[in-house]
This record gives sequence, structure tokens and C-alpha cells, in this order.
Amino acid sequence: MTSSLTTDVLVIGAGTAGLNAIREIEAAGKRWLLVENGPYGTTCARVGCMPSKLLIAAADRAHAVATATDFGITVTGSSIDVPAVFARVRTERDRFVAGAVAATEKLDPERRLSGTARFMSPTRVIVEDPESGTARQIDAQAVVIATGSSANVPAPFDSVADAILTSDQVFELTALPASLAVIGTGVIGLELGQALARLGVAVTFFSNGSRIGPLRDPAVQAAVRNSFTQRHSFHLNARITAVEQSGDSFTIEWHTKAGEQRRESFAQVLLATGRRPQLAALNLAATGLELDERGHPPWHPLTTQCGDAPIFLAGDASGHRAILHEAADEGRIAGQNAVLFPQVREHERRAPLAIVFTHPQMASVGCALGDLDESGVAIGEVSFEKQGRARVLNRNEGVLRLYADRSCARLVGAELFGPDVEHLAHLLAWAVQRHMTVPEMLRLPFYHPVIEESVRTGLRRLAKQLQVEFDCEREDFALAPGL
Repeated sequence: MTSSLTTDVLVIGAGTAGLNAIREIEAAGKRWLLVENGPYGTTCARVGCMPSKLLIAAADRAHAVATATDFGITVTGSSIDVPAVFARVRTERDRFVAGAVAATEKLDPERRLSGTARFMSPTRVIVEDPESGTARQIDAQAVVIATGSSANVPAPFDSVADAILTSDQVFELTALPASLAVIGTGVIGLELGQALARLGVAVTFFSNGSRIGPLRDPAVQAAVRNSFTQRHSFHLNARITAVEQSGDSFTIEWHTKAGEQRRESFAQVLLATGRRPQLAALNLAATGLELDERGHPPWHPLTTQCGDAPIFLAGDASGHRAILHEAADEGRIAGQNAVLFPQVREHERRAPLAIVFTHPQMASVGCALGDLDESGVAIGEVSFEKQGRARVLNRNEGVLRLYADRSCARLVGAELFGPDVEHLAHLLAWAVQRHMTVPEMLRLPFYHPVIEESVRTGLRRLAKQLQVEFDCEREDFALAPGL
């Protein structure tokens, strides 16, 4: 039996983007309904940033013990209690999830529906609940799609999909495999793979491309490749053709870039080939929107609107930037514009900021070098090899590259690979978003000795290239460039 409901805005998905959309709809005094087809709690809290950082934190402690001899400290009798490591990961993870669940359950239960949403028209959606066998027809003035993403499973892995790991299952481990093939050298693969390697697993990385991590600047990517290939086994440009399970092992067959066929067996496989927007079940064809070959609708990042329809797409479902703060922003924009439709407005987006919690860490800020006209860009490069604080910490590897517009000396972007660059990246993102120039940044305080001094070194080198030293104070250049 099908019942009918009406509302101003229907929100599909109770993750970060969906909840932020509801806050904006409520603030505007409009009616809303929320549909969710799974458990409450965000991707970040359940299977994303929070449990992965918990696992990385444990791996960092193990690595610190293992390398204590570098500082003249001998540690005896240490061991890794794997069940205890993962018990802490799950306990803390569940605490984060509980907070997200509690925030959702505070919402009016009469407005929260359980089931799978399917479009019948741009403003009419059927919500089917398999458990109760009921269906509801919802007519809305506008719809916000915030259905999140799911782990991508490429074709060669279909036959073993239920037996291998993705980021959705890895945190449920109670024991570690002796060997592990990590498929993918993006953010998820590198973070989890390196953490498990530091906990004692023999890890081998596979990628069908040549890049390790998301950084695109050739100089920074070269530093990444040099660092990671010295520590871990990589098969790059590998075209995997078959995966077979035999007893307690998995055999992977692949072709090298040169066409050579190879086979190797592993105790387990971690599939980390990215996540894809969960849009397939929505029947978007019924909206009249022109869908691309992936089934995705046209989408505007400054309005989150799909074409000219009263449909707004936010969070991981947009496929734009699968990062929590971006999902929160897109949810906010979608909620505001869903209320305003058809008078939607463009919003200013924050400066792009992305961080990879490997060791050394990776980060990108603002514009990527490949998206800039290099003839109009000055580059300030700094190696961490001789950087004072980095050497004190015995973590002196990596490189920082700052990009400035030659016409106005404004910082427009950066890529970083080095110790604790999560902090440097934030400072640089703030400067990019504030449209700061190199001389303005050099007037800011830099303590000694800290990793942040590498930014000043890069800015000094930019100032010389841009010939703007006359805009800087003499004390901005007083210390040795290497500090």
C-alpha cells in the first residue's frame, strides 16, 4: 500500500551533507523530510577518516618504538597486541558514530523515513521500505541528494568481493594477515597500507597507473615515489587480469607495463580503488536530466544544482571532493538553494585543501600546478632534508613547493610532502583564501625552530623570483635560508 506525503524539501541521505542541508532548511522555516536506507552515522565516522586515523595512530606508536634506536634508546620486550589495537579502533570509532547517530535521532522522528528512494519525476519520489513492505509517495518543491558513496569494486575482483577487504571491513579485524596486497595507491590505499605495514604486515601495493598518492606536481611526486618505493613493495602500471581464491590465500595475476605476465599469492587483499557516488538506485532517468555515461547528472559546484532542475546534489554523492568539510559546505549550499529555488545563488567555495595522513604526510592547497599557466607562475621549492626542526625529529625528508602569481605576487597554491605538513597546509590554505601576497606572508611571525620555517624559506625564494624584496622588511631575510 502506498501513502502520500508533501513537503518543501526532501533530503535523501542522513550523512554530513544531508544533516547540514536540514539545518539550513529549518533555519529558513521550511518543511523537510529525511530518507535514509541504512544505519545513521556518517561515512567519516563509520569507515572513513576517524577509524583510519585511529589505526594510523597505533601504527605511529609502533613505528616510534621500532625506530627508537635512532635516538640512542633501546626498547626491549615490546610487542603488538593486535586484538587490543583493533579493539581501541572500534571503541573510539563507535564513540564518534554514536555522536553522529545521536545528532540525527534528535530530529523529529515523524520527519525521518527509512527506505530506498526512487525518483518518479523531478519532484516526486517513491520511498520503499523492504522491512515493512510499505511505500510512500513524496511530493516536494525541491530535493537534496546526499546519498554518499560506496567502495568501488573493479571487475577482476567480483568473484572474490565477499572474501577480501575494503575500507568498510578492515576495521573489524581481530588478527592481521601475514601478507597483504593493497590494490590502489590513492589516499585510502596508502594510509591503510602503510599503517598495516607498520603493524607488521608484509604489504605490496598495486596500481594501474604510475602515481603514488594524489599529488600532481612532478617534483613532489618524484619525492613521494622515492620515499615510498624505498620502504614498501610497489607494482605500478600493473594491469590486473585475474584474482583467484584458493584456501586461505589469494593469487593475483597481472601484466606489467612491458607486457610481462606475473602471478603472486597473498594471505589477504585490501581493495582501495576509491569510492563512487551512490546514485544508481535513485532512477535519475525519471528526472529528465541528461545523464553522463556513469549515470551522473550535470552539476554546478557553486550552487550544487543539477542542471536547471529543483534537484541539488551534495557531499560524496557529488563526486566533487570527497572530504568532510566539503560535504558539510555542499550540504549547506544545497539546503539554502533548495529553499530558494528557482532563485538559486552561487556560493564562494573555500580554498581547496586536502591532506593524506601517511608518513611523511602529503597535502595540496589551492590550485594544482597542472591547472595553472606555468609561464605566469613562480615556484618556491624547499627540501626538508636540511630543515632544522625536521632534522631534530629525524624526519627530514620531502619537499615543499609554493606557487605564486607573477603578475601580483599572490600565493595561489602549494603541494607538500614532509613531516606534519597537515599544519603547514592549513596555514597556506588560509593565506590562499585570503588572497595574501608573498610580502604580506613574510611579515607574519615565524618561530624558531619549527617546521613552519620551511614556509618562510619558500616565500623568500618566491620573493627573489618575483623581485618583490623591496616590499619586504630586511629582517624577513635575516636568518639563514636553510632554517
